[in-house]
Amino acid sequence: MEKQLEGCRVAILVTDGFEQVEMTEPRKALREAGATADLIAPAKREVQGMNHDEKGSKFPVDKQLESVSPSQYDALLLPGGVANPDKLRTIPEAVEFVKGFADAGKPIAAICHGPWMLVEAGLVKDRKLTSWPSLRTDIRNAGGTWQDSEVVVDRGMVTSRKPDDIPAFNRKVIAELAQGMHRPAGGERSRKAGGG
Repeated sequence: MEKQLEGCRVAILVTDGFEQVEMTEPRKALREAGATADLIAPAKREVQGMNHDEKGSKFPVDKQLESVSPSQYDALLLPGGVANPDKLRTIPEAVEFVKGFADAGKPIAAICHGPWMLVEAGLVKDRKLTSWPSLRTDIRNAGGTWQDSEVVVDRGMVTSRKPDDIPAFNRKVIAELAQGMHRPAGGERSRKAGGG
């Protein structure tokens, strides 16, 4: 397989309660494409995954949130799970971390309940996106346009609805990152397109 993301660094922001497959499958696809994909969490050494309502596996954290910044990464991945983004959006440092990617015009990918963090960070106004259906009203109230599609891409933001959408989500995330890897220095096009 061509390593089209060689040298690309992706931050995966989670805390306890994330939907396991929404982290493991995109991380696997990113690594197979040549990217480094770090699991980042606030003040934890390991995080608890979930398989819907059942506890899944525990995963070691690669970096603690307080020790990293968006400048160290090329893109951000936000898995879902109900508890995960609901906890993260109460942590100011996590919200600022997400905003930092948007401010720098870097790609952000979010699936299922993950877009709650995009709402909390004020990043959905005048954007098209999708999510788990229960977030539809939150997204609309925040000024976004919600679509019932397996994957939506809008100016560097890639969103999907649920685990069944992961294959399409992974393809679009990798395509978006590969495009960014070939942009002129600094990702000028991304910033001009309104990265946040």
